[in-house]
Amino acid sequence: MDLGIRGRKAIVCASSQGLGKGCALALAEAGVSLIINGRNRLLLDRTAEEIRHAGGVDVTPVIADIATEEGQAALLAACPAPDILINNNGGPPFRDFRELDRAALLAGVTSNMVTPIELIQKVVDAMCARGFGRIVNITSISVKMPLAGLDLSSAARAGLTAFAAGVARSVAGNNVTINNLLPGSFDTARLRGGLLSAAKHAGVSEAVAAQQAREAIPAKRFGTAAEFGQTCAFLCSMHAGYITGQNILLDGGVYPAAF
Repeated sequence: MDLGIRGRKAIVCASSQGLGKGCALALAEAGVSLIINGRNRLLLDRTAEEIRHAGGVDVTPVIADIATEEGQAALLAACPAPDILINNNGGPPFRDFRELDRAALLAGVTSNMVTPIELIQKVVDAMCARGFGRIVNITSISVKMPLAGLDLSSAARAGLTAFAAGVARSVAGNNVTINNLLPGSFDTARLRGGLLSAAKHAGVSEAVAAQQAREAIPAKRFGTAAEFGQTCAFLCSMHAGYITGQNILLDGGVYPAAF
């Protein structure tokens, strides 16, 4: 399917690996020029070269912490007028809520709620003026199904979800959409790190912990960054202009609800 976005420009946050990289690769396949972002120069440059080779598009890597004003300025200096914004950032680590002090709470809210809101503020009016814009926030299944130990991540991402819901309706008439992708268990470095911790806590091997986790998913497998990226790319396409303000689960059937 031709997504109708060839020649568009996209900023994809936290895209040197994992789900962000999956989104960047899928957008490159659709002919979108990319600004990719990360904090590890070697990893980011390697990913940029991989995407150039795979997609044949312009790719500009930007080393930046997007939770800072300086980091956001660096992204927008590289691409002042993006047609597409993919908001993504690492979430707080597993931690008992009793252990969260004020600094940890504020850092979690800044990374997973304030930062994407600030980036939306900085690009959305120009999108409206041009009559095209696609914003996708990568949040988490925990928005709908809170997970113990990820309470801060759940809360911050739920706050972003509520904030974006009203904003999405206010700009829909300008062909600007804002949607959220809610990943469940995807085969990423973050998942593997969590499985390693779970294995140590349970006194089992990492392979056993991974098998137990897969068995708890109706699809009996982990998702891939590639399939996540293709869903993201479709939401950014010309065909998805009537989809906005939505929370789209990609979880292999884990969330047990009919609606």
